[in-house]
Amino acid sequence: MGQNWLLQTLSDVFNEQEQNKVQFHRRHSRSQLTKAQQKAQREWCGAIAALESLLLMAHNQCGGLILSAPGTVLSTDTLLDRFETGIFTPKAFNPLALMPAPPTKQTTPPITPTITQLPLLPNDPIAEELFCLAFISSFSLTMVFGQDSQGLPAFQFSFCPETNQQIWKTLRSRLLVTNHPQLSHLDQVVAQFLPTTPDYSIVQYFSRHLLKYLPDPSAPPGVKEPPPELDIPQEPPEVELLEALSHEIRTPLTTIRTLTRLLLKKRCQLTEKVIQRLESIDGECSEQIDRMELILRAAALSKQEQRVTLSPISLEQVFHQSIPCWRERARRRNVILDVVLPPNLPTVVTDPAMLHQVLTGVMENFTRSLPHGGEIQVEVKTAGDHLKLELVSQSTHESNPFKSLGQLLMFQRSTGCLRLNLDATKNLFHALGGKLILRQKPQQGEVFTIFLPLVAVSEGM
Repeated sequence: MGQNWLLQTLSDVFNEQEQNKVQFHRRHSRSQLTKAQQKAQREWCGAIAALESLLLMAHNQCGGLILSAPGTVLSTDTLLDRFETGIFTPKAFNPLALMPAPPTKQTTPPITPTITQLPLLPNDPIAEELFCLAFISSFSLTMVFGQDSQGLPAFQFSFCPETNQQIWKTLRSRLLVTNHPQLSHLDQVVAQFLPTTPDYSIVQYFSRHLLKYLPDPSAPPGVKEPPPELDIPQEPPEVELLEALSHEIRTPLTTIRTLTRLLLKKRCQLTEKVIQRLESIDGECSEQIDRMELILRAAALSKQEQRVTLSPISLEQVFHQSIPCWRERARRRNVILDVVLPPNLPTVVTDPAMLHQVLTGVMENFTRSLPHGGEIQVEVKTAGDHLKLELVSQSTHESNPFKSLGQLLMFQRSTGCLRLNLDATKNLFHALGGKLILRQKPQQGEVFTIFLPLVAVSEGM
């Protein structure tokens, strides 16, 4: 007899497709459960990193839908801005939604403009699983950290359109029974990105990077059966280690920031001091996430695994987005920021999103390395067929030197500041079609001069 649809988990959808099912409820030893749990946990972490890498590589994709639980699997603002995201959680369940009543305008408040809470009934078995269902134009993917047909913890994934459509139907049934007001909207989005059979290279890329991003296994206590291949484990190269650490750091910070923004939606119930502290948490999380994303970009470029698409963009648009962010970060560290812009900003050839990210990273390096009371001057002007952007840091205090930390990073012990080294930063600007020159000012600070190519002006204009 089939089980009640409401009790069906996403793992069940995978397990039902097995040819020879084993009895589901079966006793397992503690060591079996622990080993299976650790294996599935590692595969889940590697899969999240692989999916994010795949989405970042697919820069030409026009959005999509990411459904997950218990939190978002995306940890970069770039992806959060591109994809509509839903998080399934029992916390979003509203018992009044089950009562027949006239429709109201009240809906589940979004956590951010692109992240929405989706309800699960209390004690829904799906709440015990970690999962992600992604719909974009070139593929659909389901990842589930749940149980296999033998009742052991297991990670499973599928690019199969039929499986992913069945997963969506299972999730949709939850929204149907909770009378969720955004169900029709989600139906439209899913219809726009109907599951299709992906190109083999997409599956190959995901599988290869899942293995690449697997966290290093820790030796289980008390187990004296080390596999032969682990006799002399080799440490991963620095770049791979940075990529793994970046994902491990950004994922929990994204969850913290998401929950913080959810609390800030209820400002009317909070005191001014609580609001200020929550905003501070939001800002610190965002800065750390941005910092890790920039390090990840630098690591990818150092291995030539990432291509940057350059296009004409108005600098007015870039600075309109960037300068308020710079001022806020400088204000929080009591650093004076003076920006001088020409009356008419030209058009440059670059990647606008990456330029904002890299410039903000440079500004972050300045503000975090300066003591309180320091000053940063930013001047923008044209120089031939290039735009010249000059950043000058000034301080009356003695500078605190940075120590080299591997191939990409520098570390300032006195402040705890971690930043990309000069070569890695130059590589980022080179990928943007520009050039970076650094000069040291004795007893004062640093001068960063950045050149970006201007759009060629047609003759006669």
